[in-house]
Amino acid sequence: MPARPKAQSKAHSLPDDRAALLALHRAARRKRDNAPLLSRERAEAAFEIERIEVHVARIERAMDPPLV
Repeated sequence: MPARPKAQSKAHSLPDDRAALLALHRAARRKRDNAPLLSRERAEAAFEIERIEVHVARIERAMDPPLV
């Protein structure tokens, strides 16, 4: 049985600058809020928000002192 290829982590495509991430977060929230309820676009925007929030949390934990 051949090995399955590993999925590329999208976290690497996000900037490591907290301010830039917060701008992306605002844009993703706007996109989600403007999408029709129960639409694929709304769900994709919600997942993008989640992905950005996780990356922001990683950056905040790595700060000295941590923001968390």
